Amino acid sequence: MTSEPSPVQLTFLGGAGTVTGSKILLKTARHQVLIDCGMFQGLKQLRLLNWQKLPLNPDELDAILLTHGHLDHCGYLPVFVKNGYTGPIHSTHPTRDITNIILNDSARIQMEDAAEANRGGYSVHHPAKPLYNLDDVARTMPLFETHNYGEWVILNEDFKFCFRNSGHILGSAVVELKCQGRTFVFSGDIGQRQPLLMDPPLRLREADYVIMESTYGDRLHPDLSPYQQLQEVVEHTYAKGGTLVIPSFAVERAQELLLILNTLREEKSIPALPIYLDTPMGIDVTDLYLTYHKWHNLTRAETETMMRNVHIIRDFEHTQHVLDTHGPKIVIAGSGMVTGGRVLYYLERLLGDARNTVLLVGFQAPGTRGSLLRSGADEIKIHGNYYKVHAEVQQISSMSAHGDQADLLWWLEGFKKAPMQVFLNHGEAQASEALRMKIKDKFKWPVTIAEMGTTYYL
Repeated sequence: MTSEPSPVQLTFLGGAGTVTGSKILLKTARHQVLIDCGMFQGLKQLRLLNWQKLPLNPDELDAILLTHGHLDHCGYLPVFVKNGYTGPIHSTHPTRDITNIILNDSARIQMEDAAEANRGGYSVHHPAKPLYNLDDVARTMPLFETHNYGEWVILNEDFKFCFRNSGHILGSAVVELKCQGRTFVFSGDIGQRQPLLMDPPLRLREADYVIMESTYGDRLHPDLSPYQQLQEVVEHTYAKGGTLVIPSFAVERAQELLLILNTLREEKSIPALPIYLDTPMGIDVTDLYLTYHKWHNLTRAETETMMRNVHIIRDFEHTQHVLDTHGPKIVIAGSGMVTGGRVLYYLERLLGDARNTVLLVGFQAPGTRGSLLRSGADEIKIHGNYYKVHAEVQQISSMSAHGDQADLLWWLEGFKKAPMQVFLNHGEAQASEALRMKIKDKFKWPVTIAEMGTTYYL
């Protein structure tokens, strides 16, 4: 890495110093591509970035390459399209379909939240408006061009790329990109070495530049069985006579929960409690596991097991019915960080009762309601009102779709020679710094923690 400008520029427009809003611009004198186009979530100062003027002119982009369909990687696509982007959006086949589900759900939630804020008069904006709507999503999806793992795609004389399995969620990918004789590897999000549903991440052998996520760069997942942990939480809540509410990500986490709960139930390891899946998005994604049965490690029979003994809740009227149903039960509802979605209505009703349990089963970004619950907040704000937290809050970390520090180092061990530079992004400051030190000590490689808005000349 030099301090003088040269033909290739790398700029982090999001996902640097934070785990949300992932956007990485790679630019030459003639062309430019964007890797991921995510929405900022969590702390208010991050969410406000979604409303700022775009840091680039979308119609100057040659292409957008999407690593996977989580909102923090794909959720800003309709904004780019609203502002003039008409180029291709490249992804794997499952990522396109997941993104379609995620973006439509995001648009609906934004539209509903804006309408609710206008009715309740608690928005500082008059009137409150969504960042984008369903029409914007409808204009975005036709731009997708999809590919298999290992399929090389030539964009122009400067860029060609292919997707490699990252083991994170269905269709998730590492981007291997060739640019002017140099190899750039963008990790996206790396899964654990032994994912529950996915095949393990593919380790690449060489790269000149590695752009690496660091979400769990400062910690190790507990060496515990998610089956045993979930069994204990279910039995504990049942003994209290309460309801178990699990805020869940719609992609992979909901499917893991369904698989584990149904397996435990059929083994009679947990009581035969009613299980409700109240996330329309999660229901649709579960269907994709049957469509893309070669993109995960479950058999068709195991995949079909997910939906056994599950009550599907698609509309809000049925949500109200579940809320009015007495007796112990298990509710899986979106969203995973409690930032919106159906789970908010359950928490409004159930947080005040100590018999109930809220189980967090994924990463909770700072500033989200999930993070507040995890840290022991006495009350949380939902739909403009404050609710006391008397329900028990527990967390299972072993189900994370993100690799921990040991998994990330294992993935880096696949490179047979030292990269010219490793850039760490997609992590809070403490996590990125801990991983930087580990890489320096273990591999002796040059490592830079990416800074938001900074351009690196390569």
